[in-house]
Amino acid sequence: MSHDHDVSPARMRHILGHFASGLTVITAATPAGPVGFTCQSFTSLSLEPALVSFNPARSSSSWPALRDAGRFTVNILPAGAQRLANQFARSGTDKFAGVEYGQSPLGNPVLGRALAWIDCELHAEYDGGDHTIVVGAVRAMAARVDADPLLFYKGAYASVESGTIESRAGRLVSVA
Repeated sequence: MSHDHDVSPARMRHILGHFASGLTVITAATPAGPVGFTCQSFTSLSLEPALVSFNPARSSSSWPALRDAGRFTVNILPAGAQRLANQFARSGTDKFAGVEYGQSPLGNPVLGRALAWIDCELHAEYDGGDHTIVVGAVRAMAARVDADPLLFYKGAYASVESGTIESRAGRLVSVA
């Protein structure tokens, strides 16, 4: 493997796109109504204490409203939820239009189609360059057992099916 010292944003996006990730919608209840945004950069951080992390862009118009609420729910998206991921990725629209959702123990929106949800209180924020590193203290959570995750891989939606990843174009890549 050759070494390439190009670490431009375009190159970073291309190379790091080789890391498959799940997709989430981070939601919160605010005085102005429910707020949410699609987020790819979610991860479990600590089991003791129970902490999770995600990284909204500094340019996000949704994150400041969630920050002010002080609590949020991470909704992990299931396979087939591409439309939902796209809807919550747009700015300037009613992201909750036509979306079925309930209420978490902390009062945040839990998407009806969520594969799993994690209810959090804001624990900490750190500088992450053009993103913010957000740490949430987990207060409640639940998961379904009847669905697979929606994945993002090489800039496209993907899903897990019988030990393979199927990209949007239908090309199969073994994960075994």
